[in-house]
Amino acid sequence: MNDKHMDFEDCKSDDSGDDWDDTNDDVLLVKCLFCNEEIGGYDNAINHLKLTHSFDLPNLIKEYQLDDYSFRKLINYVRKNKLSPDELVSKKREEWDCNDYLTPIIQDDAWLMFDVEELEDELIGSTERTIDTIDEADELNSSLECLKKSNSYLVNAENGCITLSEKHFAELQRSIKLLKLKVKQRESAFQLAQEKIDQMQKKIKEIFSDDDCDLPKNQLTSDVVNDDGYFNTYSHFAIHHEMLTDTVRTESYRDALLTNSHIFKDCTMLDVGCGTGILSMFAAKSGCKKVISVDQSDVIYHAMDSVRENNLSDMIELKKGRLEDLDLGTDKVDAIVSEWMGYFLLFEGMLDTVIYARDHYLKPGGKLLPNRCTLSIVGSGDTKRYIDYVDYWSNVYGFKMTCMKAKVIKEPSIEISNINDIVTNVSLIQDFDLYTVNSDCINFTAPFEFTIKRTGSLTSIVGYFDVFFDLENPIHFSTGPHAQPTHWKQTVFSLSEPISITEGEIINGKLVCQRHPKNNRALIITIHIKNHSQTFYLD
Repeated sequence: MNDKHMDFEDCKSDDSGDDWDDTNDDVLLVKCLFCNEEIGGYDNAINHLKLTHSFDLPNLIKEYQLDDYSFRKLINYVRKNKLSPDELVSKKREEWDCNDYLTPIIQDDAWLMFDVEELEDELIGSTERTIDTIDEADELNSSLECLKKSNSYLVNAENGCITLSEKHFAELQRSIKLLKLKVKQRESAFQLAQEKIDQMQKKIKEIFSDDDCDLPKNQLTSDVVNDDGYFNTYSHFAIHHEMLTDTVRTESYRDALLTNSHIFKDCTMLDVGCGTGILSMFAAKSGCKKVISVDQSDVIYHAMDSVRENNLSDMIELKKGRLEDLDLGTDKVDAIVSEWMGYFLLFEGMLDTVIYARDHYLKPGGKLLPNRCTLSIVGSGDTKRYIDYVDYWSNVYGFKMTCMKAKVIKEPSIEISNINDIVTNVSLIQDFDLYTVNSDCINFTAPFEFTIKRTGSLTSIVGYFDVFFDLENPIHFSTGPHAQPTHWKQTVFSLSEPISITEGEIINGKLVCQRHPKNNRALIITIHIKNHSQTFYLD
């Protein structure tokens, strides 16, 4: 970090000739986190928290292993919710460790300029200095032993009571004090050693984890990714409410099934990743004689209740688990329906399961819903968004935080792009035929060409997908910025620096999409455009 506060070592300097004495009149005022008092300097502010509010801020930073980024989120969370110390320590990290709390609540909040890394250095230095004094204590203790051996004290014993001289008593008190200090220092040394062991164990795990990257693609299995987190996400009702209220998504599936009901009459249909069971119930209403519905998340138990509530239990059979591990009780099905699409179409990796279902259960000539998807990109010139989202980190209350900027632009954002900011034509980069694709379709390199519509700046690349049900009564929907918004929105890849463009100019580029080597459900996307190359991680 280039931005260092002058509160620990700098303020402790005793150099009388230093210019610090001349500038110390303007002491940084730090507003308390829990009351309205303003305290001069971070050291005094930390002591105020400890003495007045019984709140140990350094210990909290150490316990949560906060960096500057997460520390600022914590401060803004406390400011916004006006928490007491007891309320704060009872909160879980996930309640405040999100980007919503990056925006300052108090303008020019001194705590947002506090350097957590320097505090860590100070704490470590203090611990090391404590350990150094162990040897000093040993020397003092040895000296005391020598003193005891060279001096004999007179002890009076009368009526079972022992009377010591004042000098003898003082020596014993000193000895006890030194022994207590020695025990305390040994405990500190042990704690530091334990922390170093924990750090070493963490490093070892990371090293072995990194070795997974060296595995050939054909050796990467589902064991590389922990699916528990993925399926737990779909155990929460909020995400299902969001998907069901996405009328573009839900009504497209409904219309594909019901307007083509003559195709599905008396057939057996497999619903892959059925969730709440809404598509299974649409399928039952379309005339299917049997629907086999599979999902690994716990929401399937509530889907069972919904099926019973709608008197569809005779037609819909629900099974919990990974499709690859289940016995469906049938060899083949007439059709497969699945809402498998993720952000940028391929994120979440559920297409793998659909391909497995197709290869193992779909009859020759059977139907896939949907049967085709396309992936497209378009250029955006939203300079206001670039200033607010990317360039913001160049000057944060007078401080450079370009290290944050580098991290922010690696993460594509999921948002709705304004059609008025689109400055290029659409470029189709991939067309997926679900009847023929294999699991390696996620890894591809696609050239693209943009024709510039107006002079200005290209600030981001916007990705989206289209979905097709090529049936007798075809259904199609798009997730692009030109269409009605969906819960998928668009995937925005922010450029680190704007690219100057001129109306009528043709720009050629290349997009490389790869499955993440350590997480089968995540993507690594590299965009090459006009001598500019940038890699993004969608995970």
